[in-house]
Amino acid sequence: MIKKLRDQINSYFVGKEDVVDDLLICLLSGGHVLLEDVPGVGKTTLARTLSSSIDCSFGRIQFTPDTLPSDVTGVSIYNMTSGDFTYKEGAIMHQLILADEINRASPKTQAALLEAMAEGQVSVDGQKHQLPQPFMVIATQNPIEFLGTYPLPEAQLDRFMMKLSIGYLDKDEEIRLGKDFLNGKTVETPPAVCKGEDILALQKKTEEVHVSDRLLAYVQNIIAASREDENFVLGASPRAMLMLIRAAQARALIEGRDFVKPDDVRKTAINVLHHRLVLSSEARILKKNVDSLLRKLISSIEIPLE
Repeated sequence: MIKKLRDQINSYFVGKEDVVDDLLICLLSGGHVLLEDVPGVGKTTLARTLSSSIDCSFGRIQFTPDTLPSDVTGVSIYNMTSGDFTYKEGAIMHQLILADEINRASPKTQAALLEAMAEGQVSVDGQKHQLPQPFMVIATQNPIEFLGTYPLPEAQLDRFMMKLSIGYLDKDEEIRLGKDFLNGKTVETPPAVCKGEDILALQKKTEEVHVSDRLLAYVQNIIAASREDENFVLGASPRAMLMLIRAAQARALIEGRDFVKPDDVRKTAINVLHHRLVLSSEARILKKNVDSLLRKLISSIEIPLE
């Protein structure tokens, strides 16, 4: 089932197999994704293709400075006939949410997503409403725009399992895209290869993937090293460690194994950790790159031998 889902998405979203794999890892882990990239590289197309392939309801929230928290969570409306308040669902009440340009919304509206992402529910006027399962948020932001934006605080960035960048296509793939455009070919809605219930079953299967004590110690050593590295004023949190473990389990499952190898941790660590670390002022002055520092840090950790 995982192979069918991966092949279908790759057939509609060509040239970015690594991004698709990372997206599926977050889906199987029950995590959320932050896509930080320039406009026009296919962020919305990727989210829609995923939702259609797994036959889940899809909702898009276009964030602007005047978007209110109630637009996200919903509101209670007074019913004059019954004398009661009726809950009117907000845009968050879907299984797959595309939070487009999340950094354009006010901090109060951004915070409205926190409870939904962390607990799978929203609270409106003291009443809790459960979100449909499986539930996943794919948020996007433009890294080159600063005017009229509100950068996500570290506490909210920590809610995202991974921060991914799609990037541009290579030369041949971009020329092929242009030819398809001239021939009138557009991206169609792909048929579903599985249902939401299947994804929930795969998420449960992910939790059952075996992680040895040595692998746990290896992950903790990476997390601890990020806190001790002088290039970072803020290292990885305990939540980051838990998400790295779960992401490694999902990668093992995608590759057909029921146990985690050190390579699973190494392959997922960068995308899980880089948005949770804050560079020191000296590192920023020297224009050091977080990903490069992380690769060096990870390579310095002794790999456990099973």
